[in-house]
Amino acid sequence: MKKFPPKLISFNLIFIVTVLFISPLYAQDCIILLHGLARSNTSMEKMATALDTAGYQVINKDYPSRQYTIEKLADQTISSALGDCPKNSTIHFVTHSMGGILVRQYLSKHQLANLGRVVMLGPPNKGSEVVDKLHNVPGFKLINGPAGMQLGTGRLSVPNRLGPADFELGIIAGTRSINLILSSMLPNPDDGKVSVENTKLEGMQDHIAMPVTHPFMMQNKDVITQVIHFLKQGVFDKSGN
Repeated sequence: MKKFPPKLISFNLIFIVTVLFISPLYAQDCIILLHGLARSNTSMEKMATALDTAGYQVINKDYPSRQYTIEKLADQTISSALGDCPKNSTIHFVTHSMGGILVRQYLSKHQLANLGRVVMLGPPNKGSEVVDKLHNVPGFKLINGPAGMQLGTGRLSVPNRLGPADFELGIIAGTRSINLILSSMLPNPDDGKVSVENTKLEGMQDHIAMPVTHPFMMQNKDVITQVIHFLKQGVFDKSGN
């Protein structure tokens, strides 16, 4: 049997240990998924599976969206999610609806040196007129909680006081609705909860409108494809438009 020099054996062992136990902690980008108001992380499972298959480490974070204010939810939820990501990994966010506002709130107070790209699906970046018209209706606060009351377009609007994006942001808006009553409260086109115009944010890198509805856009295969494209390229694929 051929014998190898001790130094070569030692080097090989170090290399193997590094590859198996250390490299994964640094090599993989980490994506934090944040669901929307009155939803749970199960709504993001299809997205999580696709991103995992694409090679990302995925943190599909659940949080009590109806219990606290946007400020408290952002600080508690994102701080916890960041702790679940590998050390020194690049941090990306993929959010649905209010999840995007949590990211904006958190980044308005904290700097992330290792921040990568952010993709928001149907975010009420300029608030939603639905909240303006329904916030005084009995039961609205009970159903949507303190954070839901902060998503309008008026003086209590958290999204409208957070300022422009100073990070690499792509936004996907929906143009179809399954709730014609709510759509009647919104400027067209809309996704049943947010108008396409109100998803936009000054400073965004790219924006695309797709024929999907607000409640289910994060499970649409074409939306998922666009999310991955933006995470990799920094722009959406508009070649088919």
